[in-house]
Amino acid sequence: MKVLVPVDGSKHSSEGLKVASHYATTKNAQLHLITVIPSVADIDLELSASDRDRLLESLKSRGEELLAKAKEQMRSLGVSNVSTVLATAPSPAQEIVSYAEKEKIDLIVIGGRGRSANQRFHLGSVAENVVRHSPSCVYVVREPSWI
Repeated sequence: MKVLVPVDGSKHSSEGLKVASHYATTKNAQLHLITVIPSVADIDLELSASDRDRLLESLKSRGEELLAKAKEQMRSLGVSNVSTVLATAPSPAQEIVSYAEKEKIDLIVIGGRGRSANQRFHLGSVAENVVRHSPSCVYVVREPSWI
């Protein structure tokens, strides 16, 4: 079994890691952690090339930091077989779905609300789009998990 967990540093994302660790330990699932950083190449930010490069490097550094923390959290939960992916794309949801298709992921465990959440009763836009377009089953973590 292959489980994909999108990581964005939110508390819901962290709870998703706990749920995924359960699958890893009880079902011997292979875990894939993914962080998608925005593509700045196609955005007109009125930045110089060097400023754009610095921005991209900063985003990559933040993404790598998120993945390292998530991998460490998985280790603390007793899971060591974890692969990480840092992707750059205009749409995080589209990149998550594409990765799931390419890697033949069986389950996506995603936080119901991420960093950009601002409404209590709405599913986050990334999670909603993943649910709508995913070829895999999707487990949406809305509240702190039961683990």
